[in-house]
Amino acid sequence: MRTQLKDYKSKQPAVSPTKNTYLLKQYATVQAQSIYLRDGEVVLYRRSRSLLYQCRYKLADGTWYRQSTRKASIEHAVAVACDLYDEARYRQRLGLAHQTHTFAQIAAVAVAEMRVKIDASTGRTAYSDYVGCIEKYFLPYFKDKRLEELSNTDIVEFELWRDRQMRRKPKASTLMNFASAWNRLLTVAVERGYISERVPVPKLTTKGEKGKTRPAFSEEEITHLLTFMETWQYEGLRAVEKQIRPLLRDYIEMLLLTGMRHGTEAMGICWKHIEWHKDKGVRYLRIWVDGKTGGRWLIAKHRAVDVLKRLHARQTDIRNILFDDLFAQRVPHLLFRFADGYQPPSMNGTFRRLMRDTGLLKNTEGQTRTLYSLRHTYATFELLNNKTDIHTLSKQMGNSALMIEKHYSKLTATMAADKLA
Repeated sequence: MRTQLKDYKSKQPAVSPTKNTYLLKQYATVQAQSIYLRDGEVVLYRRSRSLLYQCRYKLADGTWYRQSTRKASIEHAVAVACDLYDEARYRQRLGLAHQTHTFAQIAAVAVAEMRVKIDASTGRTAYSDYVGCIEKYFLPYFKDKRLEELSNTDIVEFELWRDRQMRRKPKASTLMNFASAWNRLLTVAVERGYISERVPVPKLTTKGEKGKTRPAFSEEEITHLLTFMETWQYEGLRAVEKQIRPLLRDYIEMLLLTGMRHGTEAMGICWKHIEWHKDKGVRYLRIWVDGKTGGRWLIAKHRAVDVLKRLHARQTDIRNILFDDLFAQRVPHLLFRFADGYQPPSMNGTFRRLMRDTGLLKNTEGQTRTLYSLRHTYATFELLNNKTDIHTLSKQMGNSALMIEKHYSKLTATMAADKLA
């Protein structure tokens, strides 16, 4: 494309310092410090308090675009303005955006847009993951490249580089996350006019190894864990341990009693998101969560009330409010936080130490347990012990029925053993 543009420009009238006077007489009309070129479709002017010439030129669709020539002399400013006009017109004829942008420039805009939505809690929760993909992998590799010039070979070489950086072969779910981040960046580029929607930009690969199901806990292991935490929560030596241990205990129990997602869903809950729900004379605890698949109401086990009472008693700014009045007052404070209101960014490290202390870090197959294992445990107990149907469980957990069936297909047959045997 650059070669074609060079050939195109070579056919245009040359603009050299020796012909400046001629060009200005033939093509320019000076009116109030503005210089009109190319039949008025290119305008040169200079702002007050600036020595550099600005230009505005008319695009093929009739819109006008402003740009600095970065030149102080009229001779060079005329040459630059005409070059900008010629390139913009030529790019539009090829179906490209009128002005080129580097990958870094487009990425900066895309990241800034997502960060604004993240801060305002109006964007998808996956935006945080997208920002991570862009800043950690896309930017270092594609920094000075241009989207419209990328080829399939560039994408293949990037994916090889990315896998080396990650030091592992990414699973299918990870590849889907990268592909979604890439598509989001392309969408921003098209919406901002940085590239034309007609430009075929290569896609990222989404096929990878199937991820393994996270290891769950057995009933005996959960009983051991809950009993162990009753004394473990008070054994912290440092000030931060004395606060994060009881908080982790409440966090673990709430995950086990609701099946909500660890992280974005759970850590984003405020007291105002909790309410009583009555059905046929029975009162249920209902919690609003907003996460990976959007917002939804879920029903907590009755024992979750004890967890909430412990949290309420430790939070100094609201413990003077009667517990029965908390939900009605729609208190806006976060649920999982320290006594002074601080919410730790992560409890993964403390959870790993807890697993080490309890001897539950790995299951019998050597798989390491994480906080996400509690969600898997909830689903397993609901399917096997409570005989909850797949569609009800999918609404509670924020997954599709197909996804539940896919991950727990072995359990669904066991559920119907009395009918099948």
